[in-house]
Amino acid sequence: MNRETRKAEFKKGVDTLEGRRRRTETTLSIRKNKKDEGLAKRRMLSSVPTATVLGGTISTTAMTGSDTSTAKRYTADDIPHLMSQLRQPNINDDQLLGAVRGLRRLLSVKGDVPAGEVLEIGALPAFVQMLQPGINSAVQFEAAWALTNIASTDKTYVIVDAGAVQPLINLLTSPDERVREQCAWCLGNISGDSAQLRDAVLSAGGMQPLLQNISQPENKSLLSNSVWALSNLCRGKPRPPLGSISSALPVIKKLLHVGSLLDDKADLLWSLSYISDGDDANIQAVIDAGVVEMLVDILGQDNSALVTPALRTIGNLVSGSDAQTEFCLEAGLMPKMKLLINHEKKNVRKEAAWVLSNIAAGTPAQIGQVLSSGRMQDVLNLSLNAVWEIRKECIWVLSNIASGGSDEQVASLVSLGAIHSLVTVLDMNDTKMTIVALEALESILEVGDKQCHEYVAFLDESNGISAIESLQEHESEQVYNKALEIIEKFLGVDEEEEENLAPKVDGDTFSFGVNPAKLCPTNDNVMQHATFNFAAI
Repeated sequence: MNRETRKAEFKKGVDTLEGRRRRTETTLSIRKNKKDEGLAKRRMLSSVPTATVLGGTISTTAMTGSDTSTAKRYTADDIPHLMSQLRQPNINDDQLLGAVRGLRRLLSVKGDVPAGEVLEIGALPAFVQMLQPGINSAVQFEAAWALTNIASTDKTYVIVDAGAVQPLINLLTSPDERVREQCAWCLGNISGDSAQLRDAVLSAGGMQPLLQNISQPENKSLLSNSVWALSNLCRGKPRPPLGSISSALPVIKKLLHVGSLLDDKADLLWSLSYISDGDDANIQAVIDAGVVEMLVDILGQDNSALVTPALRTIGNLVSGSDAQTEFCLEAGLMPKMKLLINHEKKNVRKEAAWVLSNIAAGTPAQIGQVLSSGRMQDVLNLSLNAVWEIRKECIWVLSNIASGGSDEQVASLVSLGAIHSLVTVLDMNDTKMTIVALEALESILEVGDKQCHEYVAFLDESNGISAIESLQEHESEQVYNKALEIIEKFLGVDEEEEENLAPKVDGDTFSFGVNPAKLCPTNDNVMQHATFNFAAI
């Protein structure tokens, strides 16, 4: 079997499709956590912090459109009055600003946002109209803020249907940095809602003006919100086409450097994880961007908010070809794994085991690095004692080594106690992992059969034989068939052996024959037949 064929079968698990499924499940879990923490969408409240500017500051009053603690408190009962103000003929700028600011304040309250009431009365077309060229920038800012908060609800799609995306993108080049930031924020909320709406922003040309604000930010607040919006443009399933997001990679690399204006690089790293979560072309694009060494360096930092997305990106990279995996290893990855597999954060330990499982699906040399990393005993311990989601990842490490390693590497794996770890999975209520463990045990027994190692005895000592036999009653036909196959190949007695074991009478002598083909060579003379003369007793 050639190397790439084996890679297709064992990379990230038993087969490529299974590997992709596993990565998708983990990604969705992380994204759900991020969304629960309010990161997928953000709502701007009436009070925002002061924004630091290059060479000065913008006051909170300026950023919020002159909101103060003494500003009028609006309720849903004020919506009809505010709309009547918007609809009056020949409305002047001050009146327009006052009306839209009142509606925006309603949408900025803590708790339940009255987005439905504001939409029902017909305010959305007015908000979109206020984004057009020639409108006072203060009005544009308030309208974009109102749309941002509507986009933070489950009614995001109505903003897109109303035609707001293109005007929001156009205002990313507004001379008013407040307007640019608020439009970036709103587009981030739209993109974070779904892949369909994300693609609507990308197809309308949202990436390049957003990157311009990231490359030449007016202030840290604008930079931070634009980077967050970028992460939402890169995320989601189905993935965005690589060509629509690859232009972000040089910008991301520049900001990852120590000393850049961006203080919190977590969203940058999540962007990299989303871009790298694809086929080999996506992986190569991230490698070619020159960020791998920086990612590996981040893995050694004491900041799990950065380590987690960096590790996720590395995990995606080593799920690619052998050459792509090797590039990460040459960047100094393995020494960092010693720390990560025992990290205090459960999710980091899980991700670390996932990365090791990808490396273990590589070449014999790469498998050798996993075995010689000094962390295999930790993997074995976690496979027995950790929570199930971490145990599973550790079992994948063992399975990939057993399935793709050399005979010597498999023997090394067995000497560490892998058989016992694999046997403990057989009675878990997880059909897929039961099959993974069975296939790993089958590979180990094949090596033992070929090398004349007593792996069947090791299996028996771990109660593995009885566990495999009991799987003949398993509800899964696939589990049943694999268990039966192992029993017939390694644990049963075939008809030829039964005939050889039956004593043959030759005069007064009983002769017990053993098929020479079943014997393993030793340094001593091979005994082909054992003959005992019971008549002499």
